[in-house]
Amino acid sequence: MERILVIGGARALGAAVARRAVKDGYDVVVGARDLAAADVLAREIGATALRVDLQDESTIAAAAEQLKDGIDHLVTTGSAPHDVRATELDRDKLLAAFTAKVVGPLLVAKHFASVLRPTGSMVMFSGVVGWRPGPGSLVKGITNGAVEYAARHLAADLAPVRVNAVSPGVVDSGVWDRLGDNKAGLLSKSAAGTFVGRHGETEDVVDTVMWLLRAGFISGETVHIEGGARHKST
Repeated sequence: MERILVIGGARALGAAVARRAVKDGYDVVVGARDLAAADVLAREIGATALRVDLQDESTIAAAAEQLKDGIDHLVTTGSAPHDVRATELDRDKLLAAFTAKVVGPLLVAKHFASVLRPTGSMVMFSGVVGWRPGPGSLVKGITNGAVEYAARHLAADLAPVRVNAVSPGVVDSGVWDRLGDNKAGLLSKSAAGTFVGRHGETEDVVDTVMWLLRAGFISGETVHIEGGARHKST
């Protein structure tokens, strides 16, 4: 049975990936900053839980030590949004955003390079904002864009382990529920901004991640899951 570690696996898209991986027969480890939340999900789906905080290298190193007998796949879904204009940037929040998306996954690669089996893979999470610049999305755009290059260069550095990224558009993953009645409007606007005329669903992203785990001849790529939104003029 192949083993997969899903970092950020206690909530939203990470939790959805963990659930599907269990269903597909993987030995799943749910890694999260909030160990209690990870443990709740792990008990529910038949997985195990580990504390992994992308902002804290010591937790990454400890997780690699606990899994030193080997894993097949890594998925990193962490994020720390800092959605402000340039004049409002906060240095600590800026660094946290880059750590969640780029620095943290690089440190995961550092500590798990000797743990990942040669036939295995790593999947990182980017996002459509990296290709759609706009006021207030400066940090999210740059960090998501950087993930594409991180995946490409890690693929060369960790070879033959495959490294790829997924870049979702607006997905109804539960994260937008906080908008209340405004959620429907956001999703409708997103759907209108695609070629396919709909917003993304959680399964669109999960299907792609699971496919990449098995796609043995794909490495260094970013797969865009946004219905062509990057190519449609606003």
